[in-house]
Amino acid sequence: MQSLITILREVHDPRDINARHDVAAILFLALAATLCGAKSCVEIAEFAEGHEEELSAIVGLPHGAPSHDTFSRLFRLLDPGELAKAFNAFMTALRTGLGLGAAQGVVAIDGKSLRRGYEKGCAFLPPLMVSVWHSQTRLAIAQRRAKDGNEVAATLELLRGLVLKGCTVTADALHCHPAMAEAVHTAKAHYALGLKANNGPLHAAAERAFDAAGARAPWFASEEKAHGRIERRRASVLPAQAAVRALLPGLKALGRIEAERIGANGKSTKATRHVALSRRLTPAQLLAITRAHWGIENQLHWILDVVFDEDNARSRKDYAPENLAVIRRWAHNILRMHPSTKSITSKMRQANWSKEFFFELFAHMR
Repeated sequence: MQSLITILREVHDPRDINARHDVAAILFLALAATLCGAKSCVEIAEFAEGHEEELSAIVGLPHGAPSHDTFSRLFRLLDPGELAKAFNAFMTALRTGLGLGAAQGVVAIDGKSLRRGYEKGCAFLPPLMVSVWHSQTRLAIAQRRAKDGNEVAATLELLRGLVLKGCTVTADALHCHPAMAEAVHTAKAHYALGLKANNGPLHAAAERAFDAAGARAPWFASEEKAHGRIERRRASVLPAQAAVRALLPGLKALGRIEAERIGANGKSTKATRHVALSRRLTPAQLLAITRAHWGIENQLHWILDVVFDEDNARSRKDYAPENLAVIRRWAHNILRMHPSTKSITSKMRQANWSKEFFFELFAHMR
């Protein structure tokens, strides 16, 4: 916990010199409150007031608990880059302390809208946060707001600041373009990018290749049964021909996944997806990697919406939406790293009810 506070003290305070409350204290209180279930600046202030005695022993509150206006003002003014640097420093210190080293395996990238965080008159363009998800540890390792909704540009900026050597970067078809492929190559990583008609020539080439190969293409199939549903997937991989490789830097192979879902009512739905690959995988590896990619939806975005209520967060002004989004992802990582097998919701409740468990969140990370 003291390491965290030390990192927060490096955050530049954008307020006037006469500000009464220390910026590190405010940020720690916001993170602590979010760990315990607070979902807005009002709730963060209520948490700080209700636990002022215990919290003042950690960060010092000579002027008492900050008001919700104080929290709101700081998050509106705070440069998101400052909070991002603190988040990255914390994650680096955490990985070093746990002996994890650099990220390995699948690293998924995807955007998520802050649906209620739009400015007045701009409901059609809510803020968009791009997150980078490490499937092996199930942690968010970086995030950035997409300026003007430009997810592609935000993703390229994120990649420039990450150590991804040897990882496999996955993303949807929006990111299947030469700049993304070059960025992944520069990071000394591999890619598995969704492929659709927005990259027309490459998508058409993939369809032709698999149509020509037919049943001769190497394949691997899986079947899962749960909740009255049956899901079948069949993955195939073909080497990319020389003429096709020229369409995307580093392209080595093309993948295809045919999926069928049979619902409890017996209704069947089918879908076929193509994937651009920078290395030739086995069909089983392709299926595993594409399945791992969906962890960012199921284990991050879903948690943020259902547990942290992010879709209903109404902070809208200036930098507040993205700064609070970073605090939520920070809290998610701390809760996820605690070794208890309880759900994140249960951990949040217990952190609020038990002072001992609250301290355990920082002392017992895995």
